[in-house]
Amino acid sequence: MAHPELNWLPEAKDRGRQLRAARQLPAAEAWSGLVAIARTRLDFLATEQLDRALSDICAGPDKPDVPHSRLALLSASTEKHLIPGLRVAALRRGIRLHVYSPKFGQYRQELLDKHSGLYAFRPDTVLFAFDWRHLIGSEPTDDGAVAGAIEQMRGFWRIAREQFAAHVIQQTVLNTATPLMGQNEHRLANSPFALVATLNARLRQAADAAGTDLLALDDFAAFDGVSSWHDSRLWHHAKQEITPLAAPVWGDLAARLIAARMGRSAKCIVLDLDNTLWGGVVGDDGVDGIVLGQGNARGEAFTEFQSWLRALSRRGIILAVCSKNDEANALAPFERHPEMVLKRSDIACFLANWDDKPANIRRVAGALNIGMDSLVFVDDNPFERNLVRRELADVAVPEMPDDPSLYVSCIARAGYFEALRLTEDDLRRSAQYQANIERLALQESATDLEGFLSSLDMQLIWSTFDELNRVRLVQLINKTNQFNLTTRRYTDEQVRSLIGNPDVLTLHCRLHDRFGDNGIVGVVIAKPAGNNDEWIIDTWLMSCRVLGRRVEQAMFNLLVELAREKGARTLIGEYRPSARNAMVKDHYAKLGFTPRPGDRWTLSLCEFDSPDVPMITRRFDRDQPGSS
Repeated sequence: MAHPELNWLPEAKDRGRQLRAARQLPAAEAWSGLVAIARTRLDFLATEQLDRALSDICAGPDKPDVPHSRLALLSASTEKHLIPGLRVAALRRGIRLHVYSPKFGQYRQELLDKHSGLYAFRPDTVLFAFDWRHLIGSEPTDDGAVAGAIEQMRGFWRIAREQFAAHVIQQTVLNTATPLMGQNEHRLANSPFALVATLNARLRQAADAAGTDLLALDDFAAFDGVSSWHDSRLWHHAKQEITPLAAPVWGDLAARLIAARMGRSAKCIVLDLDNTLWGGVVGDDGVDGIVLGQGNARGEAFTEFQSWLRALSRRGIILAVCSKNDEANALAPFERHPEMVLKRSDIACFLANWDDKPANIRRVAGALNIGMDSLVFVDDNPFERNLVRRELADVAVPEMPDDPSLYVSCIARAGYFEALRLTEDDLRRSAQYQANIERLALQESATDLEGFLSSLDMQLIWSTFDELNRVRLVQLINKTNQFNLTTRRYTDEQVRSLIGNPDVLTLHCRLHDRFGDNGIVGVVIAKPAGNNDEWIIDTWLMSCRVLGRRVEQAMFNLLVELAREKGARTLIGEYRPSARNAMVKDHYAKLGFTPRPGDRWTLSLCEFDSPDVPMITRRFDRDQPGSS
């Protein structure tokens, strides 16, 4: 029986030797080696082996300084065999995942008992994963069973949010019921099979209304076949809803949702050209000789791949090109081939030269001002893929199939671009990055920085936290890592509680200039530090896209003005070092703060005089053009 595999990852080589070597190292040094193993194709047994090594290595006092997350897995079936796959899938994304699962059948008691192990664990994510028999009964008779199950789940979600402020994930139900009519089962609306389909449809509606995220297991089972995920023999013998053979992929589906919430989904796909976007080598075959478009099976596959990439771009994923080619040859298909779906204007960063791929990928990251772990590199050539994996460990490199008709499913299946919500800023992201490259080109040609900044006609448009931008604010707070002074994370419910709260100072800023709207680029949360005279900056984060334009100073001038209105005489800045925010370690010193013990800084507002900045600052006005 076939089962789902991690087929976008390369085959593991020398895994045993790598594990033995990692066990000889302190945990902090062993971590990167374990991540490298996790990023290979592992089956159930290899996943368990790696999980044991991870647990052993991290058991001592020498803990790796990496992002952590705490997941509670609540289920009415047996799930212990799924936990190694969860932890290894999180490891694959550079996250140390701690998992709690109650004893068999005890999830409800633990949810309701504030003295239970679940409450002591304090999860930041709660995953509900139930089988259909548990939710609607093994012999449901009508739609009332579905309504009752939905109401029950709403109650569980509410408890998880109110008691733990947790990110809530609901797994859709695997439809293992047997049809009674056959292909027209929908005409027997009260059959178990039809009611499970109804249950999944209503779960989606209820989850959207409640802000609960879905692990859409039914979608994957529809693609793979239910028997790939479920073995009825194991269900009856051990109450395992998910077969152990599918556990590594199931863990990956869950971990990518956790990673997306933590801002660790990829932002950009970096594309080779020859035999990746079209068949053949354009420098040898010429524009007319490449394989692309209708009338040829391979050509149609490349066209389909390009169409999917363009749809990704419109969803907010940045497209870049990194090709070993003369630039004129590389551009020719974009400009002259009638079957090209992608146009040059779809590509935010286009590099075609004879430098090695790792060097050019570094240039892509630099031009777009994003981290290496935001990139996915797609190349048909196994040599280039392995070179990038070796030289740029943070870049995701899918193991591309030989047949281009499988390109789309390979990359989509990997879940690199998993998103929980989409905002207007997301949909405009590709255009924003293209505009930023134009700004950089103009800046490089300018001889006077102040003159260049003035020529941008910048406007910083600000507001306090509001319902209109709540989803985007939650997204930024949870995924911004580099320019983030404290890297504190806030759930959707926590951000909602700040809206209109007079005891907290909240601020978000958009930046407009003559190239367009940069979207929301900065967020600040400040709170009284015991009294109204002193206020502490709890959270301050900014998009790296706008660095070097004095936006941080403009935001601080505004923060000082608003803090004075609140009665503040002193501001306290806090810097909490993380693995990725070293760029802001001197931020408060540059603004004139005085250091205090414990990574804190202080500034007297009586003595502060706001420096001029080359931009207009104004409050958001819903009725004014450009304020969105």
